[in-house]
Amino acid sequence: MFALIDCNNFYASCERVFQPQYEGKAVVILSNNDGCVIARSNEAKALGIPMGAPAFKFRNEFKKHNIRVFSSNYPLYGDMSHRVMKILETYTPNVEIYSIDEAFLKFEGFDYFDLNAKGLKMRKQVRKWTGIPVSVGLAPSKALAKIANKIAKKFDKRTQGVYCIDSDEKRLKALKWTPIEDVWGVGRQHAKRLQAMQIKTALDFVNLPDEWVKKQMSILGLRLKRDLEGVPSIQLEEVTPAKKSIAVTRSFKNLLNIYNSLEERITTYTLLGAEKLRKQKSCATALHVFVRSNPFDPNATQYRNGCTLTLPHATDSNFVLNRYALMGLRSIFKPGIEYKKAGVILLGLTPSSSRQITLFEQDTAKHTALMQTLDKIHRRYGPHRMKLASQDLKQTWKMKREHLSNRFTTEINEIISVK
Repeated sequence: MFALIDCNNFYASCERVFQPQYEGKAVVILSNNDGCVIARSNEAKALGIPMGAPAFKFRNEFKKHNIRVFSSNYPLYGDMSHRVMKILETYTPNVEIYSIDEAFLKFEGFDYFDLNAKGLKMRKQVRKWTGIPVSVGLAPSKALAKIANKIAKKFDKRTQGVYCIDSDEKRLKALKWTPIEDVWGVGRQHAKRLQAMQIKTALDFVNLPDEWVKKQMSILGLRLKRDLEGVPSIQLEEVTPAKKSIAVTRSFKNLLNIYNSLEERITTYTLLGAEKLRKQKSCATALHVFVRSNPFDPNATQYRNGCTLTLPHATDSNFVLNRYALMGLRSIFKPGIEYKKAGVILLGLTPSSSRQITLFEQDTAKHTALMQTLDKIHRRYGPHRMKLASQDLKQTWKMKREHLSNRFTTEINEIISVK
């Protein structure tokens, strides 16, 4: 049996753990630079606040309905996620952390255990130890566990937040209840095509011929169909210790139309990415640079562009990465545009210990010692202490976070005070 544990309204729940006065009240979380809504409590959803709503357009709605607005607090959310996952790992060694607020568990050798009772215990323990409410879905496969979790969350009072698909009758009933667009693994385009064929539910999808599913949706679609039939075909994925790419992207507080200002931003983003790269002991073999104007301003000239550059060799050096990032920026910069967002994505990551070099590679060994010293200074004295000349030496750019709560669990000066 598989279990999917999903933290309910995770970002909002993290804020409520340390500020319980917002329990039962509408709460929304904004993205970087307080741009748009990325998480909502059930109360905010009931008020009609859509996901991705631009904060500046809904400012009056927030005020009218007395909605509590928070800036995204990723250090807090990441730490609370880690605490939840460590609790789940005590129930079975077979755990796949699917996202910051979701995890799949595989129960092998639990044939004579009451897994529904195990799910209730799990839910109670996570709530008691962390304050985070979770929903638990149990089923013979991952895809069915996803559906079971939706049922547990939708009918929380009836199921007590735990639902187990342990019979064929329950499986068929759950498939009939689930719209095809809500099936895990069915993308937007596939959903449109299936709906055009009058395939409205997961049960309709399961009744399709295997040959058609394999031809139209590849072997992955066939595995999904098997999973929904109760035959486990999608297994737990092994945890990869390092990211496959590192992205540093930001929306600007003010519009930028001068090349030097964009150059400063791209340099800063590249160096932040390089620091993350070295932290996970990786090197990049390529990078992507992009810029774009404000898509929410109908009167502005719309422009978005990006380019990918292959590096001469795998590197984690600030100097090499920044040189190529600025080459990319020069190739896509267009005068007369007011830019709202830019970013750098480091690609083709390889372990630093086994990076492939070329026969004519310039020796950058001296960069390694310098980067280690730079990182050591920043860890000891704080970030942005040492900069490249293309950065603004007098100004430290910060994200717009007007509604940021304390980092209650990761910053000693911001821990909760008990009176």
